[in-house]
Amino acid sequence: MHLAYPAVLSALLFCTGLYGVLARRNAILVLMSVELMLNAVNLNLVAFDVWLSRAAEETLHSGQALALFTIAIAAAEIGIGLAIVLAVYRNRGTSDIDRLRDTAEGHDPEGDGPDGPGSDESDSDASAPRAAAEKAEATA
Repeated sequence: MHLAYPAVLSALLFCTGLYGVLARRNAILVLMSVELMLNAVNLNLVAFDVWLSRAAEETLHSGQALALFTIAIAAAEIGIGLAIVLAVYRNRGTSDIDRLRDTAEGHDPEGDGPDGPGSDESDSDASAPRAAAEKAEATA
């Protein structure tokens, strides 16, 4: 078998995984896409190992050893990643990456105000002149 067949298949798998990472909003689907990309790399490692072992007299099979190492790292990554996703889902109620990114940057997706839902009146009185100044700049 030619080297081009597994290389093309690996490129297709990697591009599919890359699309999944860039286009998906669900954290679990993003983790699955990362796994798909890692499997594409494993396919390349094994294919090139077999191709190079035919040319060399010594067969070290370092590509297969690296593929096994990558599989072990991927298993640990998916375990830790799923634990983080489940913890975030329990705390936030969603695994949507865009909503989590907005929360991390300080944006308020619910519209409870800059101080959060539990702010007391003295804090809102201090932010009133700021809000009035921002409104005046927006209308000018």
